Amino acid sequence: MKHHLALACAAALAAAPALAEEAGEPEGRSLMERGMQLFFEGLKDEMSPALRDLGALADEIGPPMQRFLSEMGPALAGILARVEDWTQYEAPEILPNGDIIIRRKPEAPPAPVAPEEKVKPGEPTDI
Repeated sequence: MKHHLALACAAALAAAPALAEEAGEPEGRSLMERGMQLFFEGLKDEMSPALRDLGALADEIGPPMQRFLSEMGPALAGILARVEDWTQYEAPEILPNGDIIIRRKPEAPPAPVAPEEKVKPGEPTDI
């Protein structure tokens, strides 16, 4: 009886590709490949409106962002070079006068003391 069952299973497995071709499956494609193709086509159809909107947003925000980075990029790079651990600071706060401050967290260890620079009287300084 076991031999008959094994023979029937083998015959069914051998006939599966022929049945798939008769059902309209393209030659050489497995059901998994066809399923993945349908999945990605559906994903593409669902994502295309969002990608169009993202493209429009990039077109709108791109030029002002490029101007901002070209003007502020060097100053931001200087800040990034001086700050070792951003977790020691609170979120930036915009004051009513437009100034932006970034406070050190109260529980943060003291900031390293920078060596004093000698400034001549009347000379502008960076704070």
